[in-house]
Amino acid sequence: MNEALLEVSRLNAGYGGMPVLRDVGIVVRAAEIVAMVGSNGAGKTTMLRAISRLIDARGEIRFGGRELGRATADEVFSLGLVQVPEGRQLFDRMSVEENLMMGAYRRRDRAAIRADLGRVYELFPRLAERRRQWAGSMSGGEQQMCAMGRALMARPRLVMVDEMSLGLAPVIVDLLCDTMTRIRSEGVTVLLVEQDVHAALSVADRGYVMETGQIVREGSARELADDPQVQRAYLGV
Repeated sequence: MNEALLEVSRLNAGYGGMPVLRDVGIVVRAAEIVAMVGSNGAGKTTMLRAISRLIDARGEIRFGGRELGRATADEVFSLGLVQVPEGRQLFDRMSVEENLMMGAYRRRDRAAIRADLGRVYELFPRLAERRRQWAGSMSGGEQQMCAMGRALMARPRLVMVDEMSLGLAPVIVDLLCDTMTRIRSEGVTVLLVEQDVHAALSVADRGYVMETGQIVREGSARELADDPQVQRAYLGV
């Protein structure tokens, strides 16, 4: 079994004095795809923001063996823990390629950056076709590809993808899931936060179910997909 890359324990966080997360604990091992599923408002995005150090939190967060409690968001990014945010958050009036290059803003290895850009275009041929186009003029699916490509340009060790499927056609969601499988085979670990439980569990190795800020179930993707309560609550079975 691979070593733990991300370890979260007793994580508590919220906004304006209102608690959202209550003693959350998860483990993500190297070269895994782990799904965090649950309904809207369950606390999944808050968890990612706490791990990325975008909001204050109590508890323990370790990445690659390093405690992140006092780290800044920029330091977390530089360690290789990169988030693809909900809503993509692209620069609409910048080109696709300019947006992708923003993921490499801390890097100075120019030859490797160009090689990684070529790899992103291999993963997402549509981005290569639209490389000079304004990002804001693309479809939602193309924008999600661009957001994921931007994260890969940072050469991440772990990518946290927040609500990848939101508003996208099933065929695009399938393409993005295939891409996650491909990057995992190249050594990139993925934590996928999703309302689309079917899509998330179809690509994940393991998963967690979050309800009202707490982890209520965990197991292999197959175990969760076969769980009658998960089926009734999230899979329409």
